[in-house]
Amino acid sequence: MAIEQEKMQFLGLFGVYKESYKLMFSWRKLLSQITLILIIPLTFNFLIQIELSDFVLGKILHHSNQMTNHHLDTAQPQNLTEIITKEWAIFFLIKIAYFILIFSLYLFSTSAIVYTVASIYTGNKDIAFNKVMSVITNLSKRLMVTFLCTLTAGFFYNIIAMVIAIIFALTFGVRNGGSVAGFIIIGILYFVGLVYLNVVWQLANVVTVLEDSYGFEAMMKSKELIKGKMGLSIFITLQFNFCFFVIRFLFGMLVVNGWKWFELSLMSRITIGFVCFLFLSHLFLLILIMQTVLYFVCKSYQNESIDKCSPSLEHVKVHQGEYVVVV
Repeated sequence: MAIEQEKMQFLGLFGVYKESYKLMFSWRKLLSQITLILIIPLTFNFLIQIELSDFVLGKILHHSNQMTNHHLDTAQPQNLTEIITKEWAIFFLIKIAYFILIFSLYLFSTSAIVYTVASIYTGNKDIAFNKVMSVITNLSKRLMVTFLCTLTAGFFYNIIAMVIAIIFALTFGVRNGGSVAGFIIIGILYFVGLVYLNVVWQLANVVTVLEDSYGFEAMMKSKELIKGKMGLSIFITLQFNFCFFVIRFLFGMLVVNGWKWFELSLMSRITIGFVCFLFLSHLFLLILIMQTVLYFVCKSYQNESIDKCSPSLEHVKVHQGEYVVVV
C-alpha cells in the first residue's frame, strides 16, 4: 500500500490529493495507458458533442427565424417545417448516441481506474494493462445496475421535491415575501439533497467494483461509509463539479461560440480547446483516483480493515486471510 491503512483515516483534503498524485506518478505508465484508451476518448466525445449540438441548434434557430418571416399560406414555411423536424431528429439522435457512448466509456474508465488503484492498495505489484482491460466488462455491468438504481432514486427525489413545491405554492401562494423565502429554503434543501445523492453515487461506484454489493445495496453501503467523512466527501464532490462546470463553460463560450468581446481567432480557439481537453482529461483521471482513495479513507475511519472487503470478482480471491488481487 502507498500508505499504512490505519493512517489513512487521518487524511484530509490535502492528504487525499497528495496520495492520489503519488499514485498517479508512481504508476504513470499503467495509468497513462488507461487514459489513452478510455479517458481521452471519453473527454473527446464529451467536448465534440457540445460542438455538434451547438451547430445543429444554430441551424434550427436560423430556419425557425426564416419561417417567422414568411406567410403561413406559402410553400416555404412547409419546407422549413420539414427541415426543422429533420434537424430536431438529428439533434436528438446525437444526444442519444452521445449518452450511450459517454456512459459506456465512463463505466469502463471507472472500472479500470478503481480496479487498478485497489490492486495497488492490496499489494499486487504485477498488475498489467491487459489484465485490467480483461475485467472491466463484467465490472461495468455491475456499475450500470448501480447507476440505474441511482437514477431511479434521483427520479423519485425530484418527484417528491416537485410535490412539496406545489403543495407549498398552493398553501402559501407565490407572491408574498414569506413564500419567496420559503421557496429559497426549499431550493437550498433541494440542492443539498442533490449533492448528497451525487456523493453517495460516486462512492457506491467504488463499492460496486470492490465489494460484493451493487445497486441499492451498494448505495446503502456508500451511505454508511461516508459517515464521519461527510464534509470531506461533499467538498471533493463540489470542487470537482465546479471545475467541470468551469471547463464546460469556457469551452462553450470561447471555443464553440467564440466570445464576441474578445474576437478570438481560429488559432486561439483551437489552442483554448486543446487546453480544455487536457484539463478535462486530467480531471476525469484525478476524480476517479480520488474516489478510490476516499473509499479506503472511509474504510479506515470506520475501522473496517481492507481485508474485510469482499470483492465478487473471480480475479479477487482470499489467500491466507488477506485479499490479494490476482490478475
